[in-house]
Amino acid sequence: MAAIVSIQGVAKTYQSGVKALGKVDLEIERGEIFALLGPNGAGKTTLINIICGIVTMSEGRVIADGHDIVKDFRAARSKIGLVPQELSTDAFESVASTVAFSRGLHGKPKNPAHIEKVLRELSLWDKRDAKIMTLSGGMKRRVLIAKALAYEPTILFLDEPTAGVDVELRHDMWNMVRELRENGVTIILTTHYIEEAELMADRIGVIRKGELVVVEEKSKLMRRLGKRQLTLVLQQPLAKIPDGLANLELSKDGTTLTYSFDVQSDQTGIGPLLKRLGELGIDFKDLHSKESSLEDIFVNLVRGDA
Repeated sequence: MAAIVSIQGVAKTYQSGVKALGKVDLEIERGEIFALLGPNGAGKTTLINIICGIVTMSEGRVIADGHDIVKDFRAARSKIGLVPQELSTDAFESVASTVAFSRGLHGKPKNPAHIEKVLRELSLWDKRDAKIMTLSGGMKRRVLIAKALAYEPTILFLDEPTAGVDVELRHDMWNMVRELRENGVTIILTTHYIEEAELMADRIGVIRKGELVVVEEKSKLMRRLGKRQLTLVLQQPLAKIPDGLANLELSKDGTTLTYSFDVQSDQTGIGPLLKRLGELGIDFKDLHSKESSLEDIFVNLVRGDA
């Protein structure tokens, strides 16, 4: 699949000497949902702001839907929609007028039918005459998305789109993002909610201290870095792990043994482990298994353990 965003050697160092981004190389494919994950200060928002033309990169090149964001700024910017994390908008304007103004601001001719379509899709049509200042936080976030969609971008950046909204609205917005992708919009998402990336993303990128540490299809990443754990609840507590048993952890009270193994391996080692425990006379009364979540993998990547 062809890349719609091509990021080539992009770096950013501020005048203060703070290095926000190392040399980042990334290809975002047309029609995908790409989740960019990382802790606060990792460089997520800086990278997005560079692509959107808000921050000037120190070096590198970015191509957005065939347009160089520096040499052909206007054409590139017309392809990109940005929904920022902050809820700032025109407090005294009506919903419909602020969304229509956003379309004109990006050089698009008036199109009331399109504005109505966007407002209806975001459940804002009934609020079209309401002042922004009267809306709830969730509705204000929908207005930000409507402002971005008003000028029909092919690339949409969502910077923490569900921050501060309730669970029900979060699920509504997930469905909306999927519908946007089905309509041909490429979505780049940053989020602190790992479940968002796990539910929605086609590919995951993890950024740490300004460097991309991994970019991979979600399913492949979870297979490659995921682990499964087998927990055995013992009949009698142990003082220590018996010699010769690898990949085992003993709980502080000595009542459970946890065995970690690679989910991709043909030989899990569970059979030999249970056999050896039987030979040692170690009986267990219960056992259960757990597979790593994307959150587990993310935490290990950010810490540098993976």
